[in-house]
Amino acid sequence: MKKKSEIKYGIEITKPHSKEMYNHNNKIAEEMRTNVAHEIYDAYRKAIGEVAASGGMDKGEKDLRSLVEAFSGYHYGEGYELLDVRDQGIAALNSCANWQLHEEYSYLCFKSLVPRTSKMMVGFDWEKHDYSEIEEGYDGALNENFDGREEYYK
Repeated sequence: MKKKSEIKYGIEITKPHSKEMYNHNNKIAEEMRTNVAHEIYDAYRKAIGEVAASGGMDKGEKDLRSLVEAFSGYHYGEGYELLDVRDQGIAALNSCANWQLHEEYSYLCFKSLVPRTSKMMVGFDWEKHDYSEIEEGYDGALNENFDGREEYYK
């Protein structure tokens, strides 16, 4: 007996990914990259004092480092110029794969560093947090795979 296929956003989920799945994921990836880039630039502006920030310049710098670390894999300490951190973060964001964007965006959304997207990517088995717009009937619960451990991200 054939297994019933899963449908999400009107797209049949297949292994390997179909052209329709890739097109959908690329569209969502573009939205994610735009959101993250905006947050990186905004955190940089807060960190250098160009705009007022709740939490001050320290919060802006902390957010900038967290956003960039998610995509670059590097921890930027005190010795780095914030402009370099920002630029390296944008470069890493633009070169990361969709699966990495999916996982990291989920975590950053969970931490309230990036806004929710219109839809989720499809065809990936894991995310820490549903990062799409909250749907009616959403009870605020985390993904059933979330176990509270954050050491994976450190």
